[in-house]
Amino acid sequence: MRLVALDWVNFLLADVRGGLGAYVNVYLLTDAHWSQATIGAVLTVSGLTGIMLHPSVGAWIDKMREKRALLIASTVVLSVCGLAVVWAPTISVVLAADITMAILGGVFAPVVAAITVGLVHRDALPARLGRNAVFDRVGNIFMAVVMGIFGTIFSQGTPFLLLPGFAALSIVAVLAIPARAIDHERARGLAVEDTGALRRPESWRVLLRSRALVVFATAAAIFGFANGPLLQLVAQKLALAHPGYETGLTSAAVIITQLATIPMALLVTRANALGRKPLVIIAFAAVPLRGLLCALFDNPSWLLGVQLLDGVGAGMYDALLPLLLADMMRGTGRYSLARGVLGTIQGIGGSTGLGVAGFIVAAFGYNATFRTLAAVAVIALLVIVVAMPETRPTPEKLDQPLLGSGPERG
Repeated sequence: MRLVALDWVNFLLADVRGGLGAYVNVYLLTDAHWSQATIGAVLTVSGLTGIMLHPSVGAWIDKMREKRALLIASTVVLSVCGLAVVWAPTISVVLAADITMAILGGVFAPVVAAITVGLVHRDALPARLGRNAVFDRVGNIFMAVVMGIFGTIFSQGTPFLLLPGFAALSIVAVLAIPARAIDHERARGLAVEDTGALRRPESWRVLLRSRALVVFATAAAIFGFANGPLLQLVAQKLALAHPGYETGLTSAAVIITQLATIPMALLVTRANALGRKPLVIIAFAAVPLRGLLCALFDNPSWLLGVQLLDGVGAGMYDALLPLLLADMMRGTGRYSLARGVLGTIQGIGGSTGLGVAGFIVAAFGYNATFRTLAAVAVIALLVIVVAMPETRPTPEKLDQPLLGSGPERG
């Protein structure tokens, strides 16, 4: 029953988060009449400000036992932020709301992943995390359909009024997971299931000694820079070319993307057999290809079809991330801290990419921006191919983190 509740948590939280991102971006561009440069600048400042707190949030998640309460509070605040942006799309309101949303970006996925690790035995973790991703993607598709219908029939602001309802349903699902069923030591990567031993948390410096984490974080920053702006740019380009159909076209792009993420999430359930690195390479290779294809043609059908590669790239990345970190941080007690640090690093890349992309669009146009982002994405792919080690644990090292030197406690 608790795992069924976890399915619903992933589905409904996707509905709440689905009301943000590209939809707010398009709303500011078309209804609020913001320029691309202004949107990029505000989102960059707010994003960078919020994501700098992700490591602190991650460390807090590792220590706290009221993970359900944190999810509930975050859901309520996120829905309020979405409404605020639509009701008062001024620079001050959008900046404050987006900073809050950026901070909350370091809460939802890490807390759900930590709860999952605390509920499920490590041998079943790839299958369970892949299942989480499937329900998350289906939730995104459902929300995109709802927002597309309501936004096209009524107005682009109407769908955001649904967010409090989805937040309330999310709260019910979270409360359906029994608090006592979550092993909070295992959730932070401390419990050793075979021996029953419990290690003390290692120093935060364990993150620096993990070669796999350092390499992956470097590639993730570049990945975020290149991939972060692509969906927003496609949505903007389609919205400007087809006034009156902005929300519907944005929903179509999101739906196509999310449809492609489902088979990617199912592929992650086979990560124990396939290995992690081949799947990571697939995710990183999809981004430069997507950027180049977006630059080739302006046809709406083409641009929407290319978004299948977003599902392959970002979809595979998001589904793999909690599993990779579980490999890298096993036995350290720093699972959510690592997630927070990685979120900050990737977020800096993504926020910077949004700002840079906005100015490139204003100066040189959309196609030049797509080509530039594709070139940057190739660098991230090369880092993964050349330097990223396989993180799948061997039977004799199931409880050892992938470190570059001996342990250091603190």
